Amino acid sequence: MLSRVPLLTARLCLRPYEPADAEDFFALLHADRARFQPSFPDRLQAVRSAADARVALRAFTDDWSTGRFYVFGIWHRMQETYLGDICIMPQQKGQAEIGYYLAATAEGHGYAREALAAIVDFGFGPMQRQRLLVRCFLSNERGQAVARAIGFRPEPPPKRPLWFRNSDAMSQICRFWLERT
Repeated sequence: MLSRVPLLTARLCLRPYEPADAEDFFALLHADRARFQPSFPDRLQAVRSAADARVALRAFTDDWSTGRFYVFGIWHRMQETYLGDICIMPQQKGQAEIGYYLAATAEGHGYAREALAAIVDFGFGPMQRQRLLVRCFLSNERGQAVARAIGFRPEPPPKRPLWFRNSDAMSQICRFWLERT
């Protein structure tokens, strides 16, 4: 089991959630629900109330202890404000996928870049992954810029059979990879 130690950057503290974070966690999701819906529908479905938020945070703790999923809340160190969430999920063959979101008010300040760089270090360091993946919609130019700024490289869209039902949806998603050097 990996240690539940916070990751510190110049301005941010990325730390595993604690039960006391449930209100902040729910408030951010609730405030930006419409904006998060396309990218994080499962999270929004699971967290419809403050009570649901407490259940989700307990699940994150369980996931951490089993190594299934590592979820960090993102806090501004000086202001002690909750800004968003970043997670990394181990996959097969030494890979892991990273997902993140910020409150609308936190966007445009470089926090996503800073948080992603810290999670990359965590993925290649304690998690010992060889390849990291970030997926985002083609329309999410900011998300693509964040991935590129950290060194992620786009992957060409996979070839899909014409009969594949979700081919249109899949063609709307960009995949960015970063390999351990």
